[in-house]
Amino acid sequence: MAEQPNNILIIKPSAMGDIVLALPALSALRRSFPQAKISWLVRPEFADLLRGHPDLDELIFFDRRLLSKWWYQPRAFRELIQLFGRLRGGQYDLVFDFQGLFRTGFFTWKTGCKRRIGMAGAREFANLFYTDKVLQDLSCVHLVDFYLKMVASAGAQEGGIEFKLPRDTAFAETVDKLLKSQVVNGNYVVLVPGAARPEKRWPIERFAQLADKIKAKFGLPIVTIGSQGEREYIGRIGSRVINMAGKTTLSELIALLKQASLVVSNDTGPGHIAAALGVPLVMLFGPTNPARLCPYQRPDCIVAVEPKAMGLKIESSDPKYSIEHITVEQVFEKVCQQTRI
Repeated sequence: MAEQPNNILIIKPSAMGDIVLALPALSALRRSFPQAKISWLVRPEFADLLRGHPDLDELIFFDRRLLSKWWYQPRAFRELIQLFGRLRGGQYDLVFDFQGLFRTGFFTWKTGCKRRIGMAGAREFANLFYTDKVLQDLSCVHLVDFYLKMVASAGAQEGGIEFKLPRDTAFAETVDKLLKSQVVNGNYVVLVPGAARPEKRWPIERFAQLADKIKAKFGLPIVTIGSQGEREYIGRIGSRVINMAGKTTLSELIALLKQASLVVSNDTGPGHIAAALGVPLVMLFGPTNPARLCPYQRPDCIVAVEPKAMGLKIESSDPKYSIEHITVEQVFEKVCQQTRI
């Protein structure tokens, strides 16, 4: 019988949605190695997705904004050296790189761990730093399945898919107060019109048209969410919605999504949180591959052009997959199918 690991490190600093998709792999590691200490390297702005997680023992912060200045700012250089020291001092038996970039591959190597597991197809030559390279194939197109294959290569057993997210009643109460201050009581619909990349955003004018159709049919208030930087963009939908972009913390955002009657989202972090929470959901995909990223085992939630046609690709530059090809009628039809209102 193989020796059980004592210390495990997951390296997955970002992004919000990808961290959510890695949660079942964390739970698989905990079930398989109940005595091990499990740590996760994450960027501070996403820590609330993991803080207090029952399967996790420790968070290690990678402050990318600060550490990117290491070559000219003494404080950043000191922080980077301290991070390297902490990685080396962890005495890890297993290290997983779920990010697959040069810097995260480099971090695996800096741990000094003898078993460093990453993606065979990692970008930026990150796989040069791994001892074990796991190949993604047609059996694990979806990222959840691929991450599970990676931990299975170290002996972890699946035993069921679990998306565990923090559910603090205090944050739920805060959200209730925020909503009531906007004259919202009871059921509501959430729209997520933003995304980090413009090509992943369904046109804002169509979100406005969709909001009108949802209000006319279901008579529910509509809340829009996003980052502070997206607030002005989302505001273009107009007074037909309650714009809460930038008004919630990550923990409050989770509570807001959990209580929603329906969520309509681009392929972006809040949409993946809604999927993990199991709320009624419609998710729109453009150039990114829905077969890799769609709500797990809920293909009926997605609206996309030929959703199974991209194979193993992360995304496609083919203009036929442009999110602008998705019509308001297509999305509204899916809304009517998904809603439990």
